Amino acid sequence: MSARKFLDSIEPHFTKGGKFEKYYGLYEMVDTFIYTPADVARGTTHVRDGNDLKRTMTFVVIATALCVFMAMYNTGYQANLAMEALGKAEIDGWRNIPMTLFGFNPMNPLSCMVHGALYFLPIYIVTLAVGGVWEVLFATVRGHEVNEGFLVSSMLYTLIMPPDMPLWQVALGISFGIVIGKEVFGGTGKNFLNPALTGRAFLYFAYPASISGDSVWVAVDGYTAATPLGLAANGGLEAVYNAHYTWLQTFFGFEPGCLGETSTFAILIGAAFLLYTRIASYRIMGGVLAGMVATSLLFNIIGSDTNPMFSLPWYWHLTVGGFAFGMVYMATDPVSAAMTNSGRWVFGALVGAMTVLIRVVNPAFPEGIMLAILFSNMFAPTIDYFVIQANIRRRIKRHA
Repeated sequence: MSARKFLDSIEPHFTKGGKFEKYYGLYEMVDTFIYTPADVARGTTHVRDGNDLKRTMTFVVIATALCVFMAMYNTGYQANLAMEALGKAEIDGWRNIPMTLFGFNPMNPLSCMVHGALYFLPIYIVTLAVGGVWEVLFATVRGHEVNEGFLVSSMLYTLIMPPDMPLWQVALGISFGIVIGKEVFGGTGKNFLNPALTGRAFLYFAYPASISGDSVWVAVDGYTAATPLGLAANGGLEAVYNAHYTWLQTFFGFEPGCLGETSTFAILIGAAFLLYTRIASYRIMGGVLAGMVATSLLFNIIGSDTNPMFSLPWYWHLTVGGFAFGMVYMATDPVSAAMTNSGRWVFGALVGAMTVLIRVVNPAFPEGIMLAILFSNMFAPTIDYFVIQANIRRRIKRHA
């Protein structure tokens, strides 16, 4: 039976009078994600727009496709490199069974993809299952349809996880992000914090050993590897070069790190797609980049004899850590970011400046984009308020 026939056969159970009537939104989400909906506006009395919530969320998921590919490939590549360095021929646990068919060769693309997928897919499946349960539960209690917002949150949340994250902590983090970060405020469109970042922030403060340090970035037990950002925080660019990392290597993403944050190249392709489809705001992206460049140049000018991060150039800030991912996919969240055009520039600049400030000045936390975005989310309404008030005063003065 084809997918189309299967969906048609179960539709009566979800429509009015069916035993699953209250879950019609869930059926519609699956149906129209795959197929073009049959119900469209007709006649001359409708205001038409080529975009809606479903298409917006679908486009964001599509924009992460190359990041997902790099997440699986680089995770497997780093793990296979570690296996080769340790001289190990097998790993503990269930993943060793399928890997016996492909081996642990870092030069074999298929081996790297399969090995990485064995870490990416469990995290994504747990995120979808647990987060989906919360979405359906709140939709049922409130009597509204399940929307597509969680599709984006689940993908972004998965891509900002370390590859070796315990699955029970993955479930706990997405639960906190969906319930506390979104649903308690009314659901999609009413949250003032990014749900995916809220879940990750919870895990960072509740279980720091599982999401920071040098042992969580490569999915091989007993192997430690610092990220280029961690190396730069401790020893500057000299430490990065001594570890044999080049700028191009960090740009294309062949480095330890979170699943989908390592490849700036893949992220920028996603950014181009989001800008072309007008899903993401170029003002926010431009503001984040401008704020980062200006602040890093300021620190470069000031200099420091004791803190090597003062001398880190802006183009290294762009490629190390999760800066590019946060700039493209997290800061541009249309719900939790500023709404006014001028406010988006200010909001983005605040994110970029705060990111560098946290990376350079805070010795305990070299990665700053997560906290910078959450901090800026809280000030987004205030930024919009002052922009609107300035517009009102300007118009009053113009027509006085």
